[in-house]
Amino acid sequence: MTEAAQLRPLFCYGLHGEGSAVLDIKLIREDPAGVERVLATRGAPVSLAPVLAVDTERRRLVTEVEELKAERNRASEAIGQAKRRGEDAQAAMARMREVSDRIKALDALVKEADARQEALLLEIPNLPHASVPVGRSADDNVEVRRWGTPRQFGFEPRQHFEIGEALGILDFDRASKIAKARFTVMWGAAAQLSRALAQLMLDLHTREHGFTEVWVPHLVNAETMTGVAMLPKFEEQMFKTVEPDAGRTLYLIPTAEVALTALHGGEILPEAELPRRYCAFTPCYRREAGTYGQDTKGMIRQHQFDKVEMVKLAAPGQSYDELEAMVRSAEAVLQRLELPYRVVTLCTGDMGFHSAKTYDLEVWLPGQAKYREISSCSNCEAYQARRLDIKYRPAGGGRVELCHTLNGSGLAVGRTLIAVLENYQEADGSITVPASDAEGWPSPVEGAGLENRNPARDRGFESLPLRHFFSTRHAAGAASSTVATPAPLGVTTSRRPWNARSVLRWPTLITAVPGRRSRTSE
Repeated sequence: MTEAAQLRPLFCYGLHGEGSAVLDIKLIREDPAGVERVLATRGAPVSLAPVLAVDTERRRLVTEVEELKAERNRASEAIGQAKRRGEDAQAAMARMREVSDRIKALDALVKEADARQEALLLEIPNLPHASVPVGRSADDNVEVRRWGTPRQFGFEPRQHFEIGEALGILDFDRASKIAKARFTVMWGAAAQLSRALAQLMLDLHTREHGFTEVWVPHLVNAETMTGVAMLPKFEEQMFKTVEPDAGRTLYLIPTAEVALTALHGGEILPEAELPRRYCAFTPCYRREAGTYGQDTKGMIRQHQFDKVEMVKLAAPGQSYDELEAMVRSAEAVLQRLELPYRVVTLCTGDMGFHSAKTYDLEVWLPGQAKYREISSCSNCEAYQARRLDIKYRPAGGGRVELCHTLNGSGLAVGRTLIAVLENYQEADGSITVPASDAEGWPSPVEGAGLENRNPARDRGFESLPLRHFFSTRHAAGAASSTVATPAPLGVTTSRRPWNARSVLRWPTLITAVPGRRSRTSE
């Protein structure tokens, strides 16, 4: 019998059943050895002895407090009766003053024990779902499916930073000069392409996948970070600021998941309103501590990057169907862009701290000749909801239950831009990017500012080999052949057919044309 099969009964023993789906102190009391064994599959053995020691002490203190409070209540009634009979109750009253002082001291000790227990529990990761493969590292992740076939190039494909620097649209030197390493300046067409990709993602998720777009703060407090399990575990990865007047620490969000998940902290939602589906486009800020030497060139690993994030709040019985749907939502973006990718299930040793199950989407990057992560979709079950106190009231009545929380990238915008540059590069150094002209939307190359001079290269955009940067495609309902239409700057048609409805209206934010009214201004 395999290790995974041996662990299955424990995975399912009250840990991930209906309504009780995540680690809590009751589970630790009932089967500490079993919980430790499951946690060990995550690659970092955890000793629960300190938790149990504090829990035992706390329960002893609570029992003593409750007994003393019961004694005080009985004595108060007896003292009242004695006074009504005209009897001397001074001795009993003196005893109760001692009891009250002891209760006050014990309450303080219970509060201290609560804080110590909470601090210990905050360091314990979530338990993996029964379906998660047991493994030590990314090498043990399990591929689920692939979509698309990597393009066969007639030349040696370059990496995105080589392409971007040659075109003068990605500038890493100036970014380092004004900030530090792992930042990027995007000029002209790259900035506009990034904005268009974000618009595509938001349009897909809100118009087709049932998400509500939300604008959230980029700075959050420590309570929020703790609630979503970013603190205390990952504080060294955070950028933070301290308000000099109030002495309050605020953290730059590493992902919009933080703010979106915490929106309903301390609330009880009607079951009929679940699942809730939210998405947000924000910058993400990460120190990337501990990643020295990894992906030092280009935009793969940045301190600041843009991402469209998806978050769901669901009832326990819905959450795994919603996880599969979330993965399909992320896949839809890559499919619309015709970017080859694969889906993998992360093993126990490679999952995030607060995840019960995670799928990664990895896009094909021909410059690296391998798949790289572009989205991570996770079901955290009740792990975050327990910290944030997010509950729902069952439609049929009964006691309130903890919600399940899910999150996923839909997608990382910078890595999507990387994939577009690498997959659509041409031998002459140009980029052929299929663009939407459906329903009369003008090509974004018009008025895209390509005639402006680019300080990064000290020469005009018009001299760059960008004639393929945005291309026209066939109209809705047309045959598979593309339809060439006149366009400025020598724009040509796509090298292959492009579904006219596939990209929705992703150029809508970059269609302003000098002397011509655009749809976005109507």
